[in-house]
Amino acid sequence: MKRSSDNTSAQPMQTADMPAQMPQLKQKMQKQRKLRKSRLALRYYVFFCFMIFAVMILLLIWLFQYVFLDRYYESAKIRDISKVADKVADADEDSRGELIVKQSLENNLCIIVTDESGNSGMSANGLGDYSMLDKDVRENHSRWIFELKAKFAKQSNDYFTEDIEDENTDYKGIIYCRKLNGGDAAYIFIESSAAPMDSTVKIIREQLIYITVILINLAFLVTLLISKWLSKPITSITNTAKQFAAGDYDADFKGEGYKEVEELSSVLNNAKTEIKKVSDLRKDLVANISHDLRTPLTMVKAYAEMIRDLSGDNPQKRGEHVQIIIDEADRLSSLVDNLLELSKLESGNMELELTEFSIVDKLKDCMTRYTLLIEQNGYDIKYEPDEDRIISADIQKLDQVIYNFINNAINYTGDEKVIRIRQINKPGCVRIEVVDNGKGISKEMLPLVFDRYYRDAKVKRAVVGTGLGLSICKEILKKHGFAFGVSSKENVGSTFWFEIPYAKKK
Repeated sequence: MKRSSDNTSAQPMQTADMPAQMPQLKQKMQKQRKLRKSRLALRYYVFFCFMIFAVMILLLIWLFQYVFLDRYYESAKIRDISKVADKVADADEDSRGELIVKQSLENNLCIIVTDESGNSGMSANGLGDYSMLDKDVRENHSRWIFELKAKFAKQSNDYFTEDIEDENTDYKGIIYCRKLNGGDAAYIFIESSAAPMDSTVKIIREQLIYITVILINLAFLVTLLISKWLSKPITSITNTAKQFAAGDYDADFKGEGYKEVEELSSVLNNAKTEIKKVSDLRKDLVANISHDLRTPLTMVKAYAEMIRDLSGDNPQKRGEHVQIIIDEADRLSSLVDNLLELSKLESGNMELELTEFSIVDKLKDCMTRYTLLIEQNGYDIKYEPDEDRIISADIQKLDQVIYNFINNAINYTGDEKVIRIRQINKPGCVRIEVVDNGKGISKEMLPLVFDRYYRDAKVKRAVVGTGLGLSICKEILKKHGFAFGVSSKENVGSTFWFEIPYAKKK
């Protein structure tokens, strides 16, 4: 009956959770549907854009051939006629007649020069029987000249043009008129065909149809190939990203084809390497923190049980056991404090309290705290000062950096236990170095020293620590904007350093 009661009580809780989850599930499904509707593959975007571009070019060509060809031909003819008129106007009277004949034949023009009354002086007809100007001048030139002069007088330009047409022959032409020498003595009339040759236009437009068909098919094939070529490396990177998202950290991003995709694949490979590194180091951190927590907790439990079972009535032993419990509790507290402090530093919530102080006095004060360690454990820890300098920093945070660097040197120094704290004054800043004679750090591991997840498994610490000291130093120095780093040689030792700018003079 009890099991039945338990099952009955569990079911309403499951049912009660479902209504709360339903709106979220619906919103998620709606977002996915919208994405599916709005998303379009890159190759289709490229394909449509190229095809639209090709169609626009073809439409432009057709527009010029069928709509603007006649107008363009007419304006071009007027420009050519104007050049011929300029040549005739600039020629002297002796060579003008020969020039008129030559220009008429070469350009298929009818050129007539008349006086103000319409009497023809010089003429040449390169149009043959189609020339309406020559015909009208011969038949009724006085009326023709009068009408042309009246129209010319209304023009603001130094010439005017008029379209003409013969209904019997479907001939279309242009009449061009201007004064010959800028005076009233003579006029030049030039007639030209106003439409291109029908056979030529027909051939051009037939060719345009074939060109259009060829270009459409060629544009389709070229666009298909280009869109596939552009989208292929991106598709490859996307597939690799899916593998990586599924937990395959060995997936290799390959983007070949053009510069931007190659740069993207390089960035993603670097990001993959860093994420893999962080994932591996996070596992190490969990293992290290678990170990650091398990040891004091085990000690606390063991000594608490000893007090309960053995030393409860013995004040001396009870005091020793209680002290061990207190020490282990302090270790736990220190570990938690370091984790919280590192979290604050990385989140940017830690504010600095900058003050100006003597770097020599600060380092000497730090050295006093290691006197007992030097006397009892035989450590050779010395401070090598330079001239005193005034610096500006958060004095408590700088204390942490110096102590963590020295404690790290103590943990990793060699059997000789030699540690040197050096002050080196440089132009604009003072450099602090903490040097040990330990086993050193390999080149591969050197970039990971300040990482919050890193702990060198090859070296056993002589002094137990939380493993977060250098990470805290890194965040404090970054917060101050100080340069810092580490250099090391295997089997020789390591040097941790940072540089503090001098305080600005007021």
